[in-house]
Amino acid sequence: MVAPLKVGIAGLGTVGAEVVRLIETQARVLAGRSGRGIRVVAVTARSKAKKRSIDLRGVDWAKDPIALATHPEVDCFVELMGGAGDPALSAVEAALNAGKSVVTANKALLAKHGIKLAKSAEKHGGALNFEAAVGAAIPVIKTLREGLAATGISRVYGILNGTCNYILTRMEQEGLSFAECLKDAQRLGYAEADPSFDVDGHDTAQKLAILASLAFGTKVAQSAVYVEGISSIAPEDLRAAADLGYRVKLLGVAVRTAKGIEQRVHPTMVPKSSSIAQVMGVTNAVTIDGEGIPPITLVGPGAGGAATASAVVADIADVARGIRANPFGRPVAHLRDTTKAPMERHEGGYYIRLLARDLPGTAAAIATRLAEQKISIESIVQRHPNGGAVPANPGKAAPVPVILITYATHEDAVRRALAAVQHDKVISGRPQVIRIEKN
Repeated sequence: MVAPLKVGIAGLGTVGAEVVRLIETQARVLAGRSGRGIRVVAVTARSKAKKRSIDLRGVDWAKDPIALATHPEVDCFVELMGGAGDPALSAVEAALNAGKSVVTANKALLAKHGIKLAKSAEKHGGALNFEAAVGAAIPVIKTLREGLAATGISRVYGILNGTCNYILTRMEQEGLSFAECLKDAQRLGYAEADPSFDVDGHDTAQKLAILASLAFGTKVAQSAVYVEGISSIAPEDLRAAADLGYRVKLLGVAVRTAKGIEQRVHPTMVPKSSSIAQVMGVTNAVTIDGEGIPPITLVGPGAGGAATASAVVADIADVARGIRANPFGRPVAHLRDTTKAPMERHEGGYYIRLLARDLPGTAAAIATRLAEQKISIESIVQRHPNGGAVPANPGKAAPVPVILITYATHEDAVRRALAAVQHDKVISGRPQVIRIEKN
């Protein structure tokens, strides 16, 4: 009879406690699917005295994560502490160097040290599994690494942060400002007290760097990702998007281009008819475009204790089965270096919102500057603040919102045109620019 896989868990927060509970309550199912039992034999956490809704009787309590990672009874070390540095890094390294398998949900650790850890896993023969690091219960890691191993990927993109998707959903549906929705998200626990990591796009960037490596065979490099957040998005942008047949989402996009792999995170207009546009609230989604197949969209809960724990336990079950896949889909020696693609080279359609001064020649000046950069306009919408009424004093009229949708053009052309328009002093304030991602 095959001996059970003995598991050590570092971190007993919401996810860690749920992992312990799942392994206990689903023991028979896991044993049947894995061909052997799975048993938690040791744990560690910051506080041993803290009350938890799990039974840890008979489970050894290691004094620290390193002791747990090198525990003689542990076959599989599960890291659920978080953070890109220690103690998570040292503990994972210690486990891999000891020939143990590692399961982690730590996107920050993988985005910064993933290649080094993958090398150690290859050298010492352990697995390095991290399904829960991107999209929680959405099986996107296995899909890219194993399910689509014979498919050339041209683009992978998605909604990878539930906090941002919740805020944009509320703004669209209720006409609220970004600040109002963020405050409500914090009250409901969807956003942290300091929400900048989420709303400025860095959480999405870490996840995108991991997906890009799996999709395109590049080394994980968060520094290669261009990042913008959602704080500049206003209700009028969402209303205009709806009128034009679009919806605004914060997307992480990695795409193969003639100039290399472009990785970017920014607010994006997507057609309402697209699968990704239907994903609302805190839900996550990833779309994969592959050669010879229709786009594949995976949708599900991207965070939360139960969803994350489910993915962690699935990774543990793979270890129990004896599966040892290359962490990033290829041997580390075959992964290519990647550099940050300048956004000036990005080519696509653009939404541009200007506050045009209601003066003779304004429209002509804007049109001239766009034409100078060979930017073609697909549509233009002008909303007069007085509903089309002639102002009583034309010389002091309020600026008029003008919305432009361009055909595909280069970002540097858009930037040059708008800089010239601002120099002409025919608009007020800064232009709002949102990229458009077609199906």
